Amino acid sequence: MKPKVYVETSVPSYLTARPSRDPVVAGNQATTREWWNRRSDFDLYLSVFVLDEVQVGDPQAVSARLEALAGIPEIDVNDRVADIADRLLSHASLPAKARLDALHIGAAACGGMDYLLTWNCTHIANPAFRSRIDTVIRSFGFEPPVICTPQELIEV
Repeated sequence: MKPKVYVETSVPSYLTARPSRDPVVAGNQATTREWWNRRSDFDLYLSVFVLDEVQVGDPQAVSARLEALAGIPEIDVNDRVADIADRLLSHASLPAKARLDALHIGAAACGGMDYLLTWNCTHIANPAFRSRIDTVIRSFGFEPPVICTPQELIEV
C-alpha cells in the first residue's frame, strides 16, 4: 500500500510557476518538480480547498495548476474538518488569517493522510505549531499526518 499524500495548494503553485529569479524559490521549484516526477510512489489526494485556491489568479496559471492536479481524487470534506480548523485556531495558536491553512490540516487528518505536502512554512509546516497541531488532531481521534515539504518527502 502506497503512502497517502494530501497535496496542499503551494505544491502545484511551485510546480507550475514561471522559474523564479530568487535562488531559494528556484531551488524549491526544482525540488517540487523532482518530487512530482516521483509522485507515482504515493497515492495523492486534494480537497475542495485546494481546487478553490488554484483557480485564483492569472488564467494561464490557473489552467496549468488545474492540469497538474487533473485526476487526483478529492477528499470528502465534512463538518469535522471545520471543527478541527476551529480548534486549531483557538488551541494551536494559528492566527485567524490562517483559517484556510487550518482547513487543509483538518482535511488531511480527516482523510487519513500519511503526509500533508506543502511549501507553506508560515502556518502549516512550521515546527513551532507542530506539537499543538498534533494534539488538536489527536483530540478528535485522528492520527496526525506528517506535515512536510517536498524536500523532506523526496527521500522517503
